[in-house]
Amino acid sequence: MLQGKRILLVVTGGIAAYKALELVRRLRERGAAVRAILTRAGAEFVTPLALAALTEERIYSDLFSLTDEAEMGHIQLSRDADLLVVAPATADILARMRAGIADDLATTALLATDKSVLVAPAMNVRMWHHPATQENLTTLRHRGVGVVEPNEGPMACGEFGPGRMAEPLEIIAAIEAFFQAQGLLAGRSALVTSGPTHEPLDPVRYLANRSSGKQGHAIAAALAAAGARTLLISGPVELADPPGVEVVKVETAREMLDASLRALPVDIAVCAAAVADWRARPASQKLKKEGGRLPELTLEENPDILAQLAQHGEARPALVVGFAAETERLLEHASAKRLRKGCDWILANDVSEKGGAFGSADNEITLIEEAGSESWPRLTKQEVAVRLVRRIAEHLGKAAP
Repeated sequence: MLQGKRILLVVTGGIAAYKALELVRRLRERGAAVRAILTRAGAEFVTPLALAALTEERIYSDLFSLTDEAEMGHIQLSRDADLLVVAPATADILARMRAGIADDLATTALLATDKSVLVAPAMNVRMWHHPATQENLTTLRHRGVGVVEPNEGPMACGEFGPGRMAEPLEIIAAIEAFFQAQGLLAGRSALVTSGPTHEPLDPVRYLANRSSGKQGHAIAAALAAAGARTLLISGPVELADPPGVEVVKVETAREMLDASLRALPVDIAVCAAAVADWRARPASQKLKKEGGRLPELTLEENPDILAQLAQHGEARPALVVGFAAETERLLEHASAKRLRKGCDWILANDVSEKGGAFGSADNEITLIEEAGSESWPRLTKQEVAVRLVRRIAEHLGKAAP
């Protein structure tokens, strides 16, 4: 899938640098050619010899090496690749990339390149949450830098939280998405809904669900990478905006519906949001405990966004895709939902305790259409997004040869 692709890997100084070795091995397995820049700090964690053995290329480290400049100058090094990947991307190099600093070989190559850049951040959880880091990432995304979000978990420093570098296979999925999706949907427009909705009960409480928005955001990113002009309508999530995507943030189902209808006409609509089925008539003041009496909640049915988009007359998108998150009788319930809603495709996923789709990094999808169904293997949510984009492109007659 990456046969003949040329990757310039920048390895910086973080404990996650050891994963760069596995990343190189996996890239080489898929046919990619890999050159590596190893920073001085990176060499504290992995050796030039180990990287050279896996890349089967010389390792570049010194900006002022006369030998390196004679054989492969930093300008040529940065432009001789199809994609630059920074893994791990420390808080330090993200800050220097944003500022345009070029004081070593890695930052000089990143500043001089005319190719796309993908970063896989890795750092302490407090560094990740720091406003400076988040502002740096926002700026880099606006410049077109792709970001493979870090995972949450225990860290070498003993703390727990987001900041662990994505696993090598997750980074490879993002690299494959970059190459697979280029130009597949150029000239097309897409609408994606993502995340949960929050339906207020009173000024401080609300009805919601456990949707993280990871799948919807990944789909929006993959559509944009494929060249589609993409609008993401997102409920409340703790995710960064995908690069190259216009984002509208909403709270409630009615706000999401209004934003979706305003976006029409579009070619593609993917309703990945887990919209609350009901809303309450919210109290004007905070509900109080009163002698053990339970408050009375009057529930009303929320609008059906998927059904309204699928039945929107002349403004109906050429392809309307919905999700069916089920805890039992997956195919039966999902097939019935497709017919009831009037959409073209339903992506059925198991969100029971066994399936674990909400909030997880993976998803197991069955695509259901009028002609039948096809089961996909368990994939990362980025891989699901890439596969879906390819199917959409094929359906619309824009698939790559």
